Amino acid sequence: MAMKDYSDEFKADAVALYESTPGATYKDIAADLGINRATLREWVLRDRDRRGIAPVDARAGGAASSRANQPAPSSDPEMRIRQLEDRVTELEASERKLATERDILRKAAKYFAGGDELVSRFQFVHDHRDAYEVKRLCQVLDVNRSSYYKWLGGADARAARRREDQALAERIRRIHADSGGAYGSPRVTAELRETGTRINHKRVARVMRTHGIAGIRLRRRVRTTIADPAMAIVPDLFQRDFNAPEPGHKYMGDITYLPVASGEFLYLATVLDCFSRKVVGWSIADHMRTNLVADALRMAAATRGGLDGAVFHSDHGSQYGSRAFADLCSDLGVTRSMGSVGSSADNAACESFHASLKRETLRGSRDYGDPDTCRMTVFAWLTRYNTRRRHSANGHLSPNEYEHRHHTAKLTLAA
Repeated sequence: MAMKDYSDEFKADAVALYESTPGATYKDIAADLGINRATLREWVLRDRDRRGIAPVDARAGGAASSRANQPAPSSDPEMRIRQLEDRVTELEASERKLATERDILRKAAKYFAGGDELVSRFQFVHDHRDAYEVKRLCQVLDVNRSSYYKWLGGADARAARRREDQALAERIRRIHADSGGAYGSPRVTAELRETGTRINHKRVARVMRTHGIAGIRLRRRVRTTIADPAMAIVPDLFQRDFNAPEPGHKYMGDITYLPVASGEFLYLATVLDCFSRKVVGWSIADHMRTNLVADALRMAAATRGGLDGAVFHSDHGSQYGSRAFADLCSDLGVTRSMGSVGSSADNAACESFHASLKRETLRGSRDYGDPDTCRMTVFAWLTRYNTRRRHSANGHLSPNEYEHRHHTAKLTLAA
């Protein structure tokens, strides 16, 4: 069942997801979040009112505004014909404009497949200036015409820098090869300076990145399970059986790291129902203190309307073994279960869930960028996971749909 009492944090994330998704409708976002369309609209309008923004939804009102500006139909037949001819001419011009913009955007989509940077937009305008007006190209790509012409005036200087960078890249390749491919930009910079070359390490890093030269870099393994040797012994009530006959009987949880820019991390704690693999609770923070897992369990209790009589399974992380978390479980009527120390297989379902999350949200990237982007990306995925993502363990039904059909079947049998 959907959560009825939404936290302020959930409401804020839902509003931010709607506002940051171009072209999205209340219906689409509400479906992803598993909430009512009118509820989401109320949250958005309330937030806009708080920020002093007029409650006008540009995504729905553009056509009505355009119709309102049209002159009233004339009663004179000849005048009516002229009005219709003018309207046809206007629509034809609008269609030509839209067709041109579609052509530009279609070509731009292929052009920017490797990354959309401002310089790339200027280059796209320059490469297509014979096919389209520069003014229209700049409008569609959202760049300033004066900035484009300024960029165009620096073509000779850029060409000279490219030649210099190419020569530098050849020197870097020799140094890199001599090191057995181990040197990164700091050591390459040191080698260049040793030969008397005055150079900034940022330029070396840029040239190496541009030419695909990289040193050996072992990815830092983030340890999220740190056992407390003084914690009380908790039995393993799951014995690697992650299935359940009914929703709300067995839950499992874990912590995973979310890489952001500059080598920093956020941390995600989740609570999954073993019956449907539904995420009934989660929490994201920049720390791994007990509050992280406690907040996720409290959200699970709010989502399910209580956890009394349920079993919660986790690893031996110090957060799950803390006295504060044990007291919370006792207050909620939850029986704790823990796998053996050092065995990821004893919590394999959670491990698999987190692996899917990162694979489908990072898409091969090293990090999520800034923390806000990370939080919003993960929030959107978690909510869509429950409402729309098909799960193999559920016969390729979403967790919400799987539970809905289970409840319907029970009611049918009871009748």
